[in-house]
Amino acid sequence: MPSERILKQKEKYVDRLAEKMKAAVAGVVVNYKGISVADDTKLRRDLREAGVEYAVVKNTLLHRAAEKVGLEDLQSVLKGSTALALSSEDYVAAARILSKFADTNKSFEVKAGFVEGKVIDQKDVAELAKMPSKEVLVARALGGLNAPISGFVYVLNANLRGLVVALNAIAEKKSA
Repeated sequence: MPSERILKQKEKYVDRLAEKMKAAVAGVVVNYKGISVADDTKLRRDLREAGVEYAVVKNTLLHRAAEKVGLEDLQSVLKGSTALALSSEDYVAAARILSKFADTNKSFEVKAGFVEGKVIDQKDVAELAKMPSKEVLVARALGGLNAPISGFVYVLNANLRGLVVALNAIAEKKSA
């Protein structure tokens, strides 16, 4: 039986993990078994640069944290070697990086994930990974909003050009 001190440490860890999961907009659960130290180091660096927090977690502790934040459906994938990636800002960063890594490392497996408090399966994580980043989506939306304005300005300019041509023609007739 673990000591009282160890139990309190685990409870604090579960509470901190639950807070991080609740604050995250998206998360991905993976099976990291079988990757080399060099690959793991590169993966962690890529995740860190994208603002994603990544850590190996014990299944029982993740199970308890998931219960606290209402992600009970994650429990079915909490077997084997488990790591958790959490993103507090970018919905697709963790899914994109981990799915790409899983494609090149056959022993690495994406198990499941969650977005805005809803559990998603492995297929949904793969679909999420294919989505463009938030910045690209914002740029597309702004481009879409800008297109009608640009068209309107083009029409006005064409009308003004036509008016200038007509005025020039009138001025030439008067001077001739």
